[in-house]
Amino acid sequence: MEAQTLTYSSCPGCGSSSLSKALTATDYLVSEKQFEIWQCENCTLRFTQNAPDAQSISQYYKSENYISHSATSKGLINSLYHFVRKITLADKRRLILSVMQMENGKILDIGAGTGAFVHYMQSNGWRATGLEPDEAARQNALTLNEVNLLTPDAFYQFPPDSFDVITMWHVLEHVHDLHDYMEQLKKILKPGGRIFIAVPNYTSYDASFYKNFWAAYDVPRHLYHFSPEAMFRLLGVHNLLLHATRVMWYDSFYISLLSEKYKKQKRNLVRGFFIAFISNLKAFVDKDKCSSLIYIIGK
Repeated sequence: MEAQTLTYSSCPGCGSSSLSKALTATDYLVSEKQFEIWQCENCTLRFTQNAPDAQSISQYYKSENYISHSATSKGLINSLYHFVRKITLADKRRLILSVMQMENGKILDIGAGTGAFVHYMQSNGWRATGLEPDEAARQNALTLNEVNLLTPDAFYQFPPDSFDVITMWHVLEHVHDLHDYMEQLKKILKPGGRIFIAVPNYTSYDASFYKNFWAAYDVPRHLYHFSPEAMFRLLGVHNLLLHATRVMWYDSFYISLLSEKYKKQKRNLVRGFFIAFISNLKAFVDKDKCSSLIYIIGK
């Protein structure tokens, strides 16, 4: 079957027709194909133009180097990812505890990958459920973490007010049916519950430095590229409230090192660490400039 693509004449976030091309980025992970990234002049959302549709996108995830699915530790950057993930699992739990002021509850992790976060929360007394579209990742979750993840069709089958906490750690940028998803998130969240959405931030210093080589564009797997303004506007469309934002300090290092690999076809570790340090320094002054942000959202 011939692959179908998504061509936008209006913004997939706010619906505005005021669009312009921002840059062209390359899929360095799988296909080496180039994809245009456009920007909405109204809400500032960027999006991948002519990205594969939901039925065609799976081929762009077929790589042993797609770390969230394969759990590979090959190479320095992937080893660094796994080292940092052990730290961030505890950080995420502490953040949830501080926001929710509860030691346990029902939590849904969407885009659970190999199930590390679901397993960690279950081990700490939470009734944790995970969703993952990739079959290989679900198998890895069962093998590596003894977690049985659900397929994505379960998402629309949950009854209203099902979860105290819903997490999407670098997942929303992959979702094709963006607005239906946002409405379902609102529906299944309990009153007083919170949604934690982490996404890359293209207004960060590392993004401006690396431009089309910025690894967090990750075309065509990333369909949308958020700024803080774009996220705020999207939440407004769905009558969701932004309660707070939090920074993800480690992401700038992983993204900068990977961007160096893409830019020079070799790893310039010194410059990668330096750019990440500068990016975090700027984010320390203005957190909306952090390489990745966590948005804490309620009804």
